[in-house]
Amino acid sequence: MYTYCLYCEAGKSIYVAAELMAQLNCQAVIPKQVQHTFSKGKWTNRVHNLLPGYLFIYAEEPIEMFTCKMTPGVVRCLKSNEAQYELQGRDQDFALYLYEKKGIIGKTQVIERDGRLEIIPISFHRADVSIARVDRRNRRMKINIRFLRQTFSTWIEYEIVKQEPSNEQEPQ
Repeated sequence: MYTYCLYCEAGKSIYVAAELMAQLNCQAVIPKQVQHTFSKGKWTNRVHNLLPGYLFIYAEEPIEMFTCKMTPGVVRCLKSNEAQYELQGRDQDFALYLYEKKGIIGKTQVIERDGRLEIIPISFHRADVSIARVDRRNRRMKINIRFLRQTFSTWIEYEIVKQEPSNEQEPQ
């Protein structure tokens, strides 16, 4: 699957996504996050933009970026380290994670080892995500997402799961 990332004018991501899906044979995802918040005496789930202005494009065939660049509302088409538009490596892993989750990041499973929380490797595929801070009382953690040479931070809920026993034998 070919993955691309566009940066759009404020509030235009939805319109750009609809336009590109109509013009090209592709899927579009606007990354969102679910935050469990206490408001007006009860807990509710609120959906917020994870990366405001960012739009991810997924296609089975390579996309001509000229079409994307000329779409009203697109500020720029983002490039990977190799100066190409198709996402590569950990950037692509993050984009594929978003695609798998339909663009929504919610409660994330973690393991607790020696009193510290660790993200389960399969939680974000191989994307470059790390835990920056933990709020144990509210069961939330601040994560840093490294994407296209930038770091984005956000608070998400976590759920501690038991660590599965390793299949590997310790060296003797």
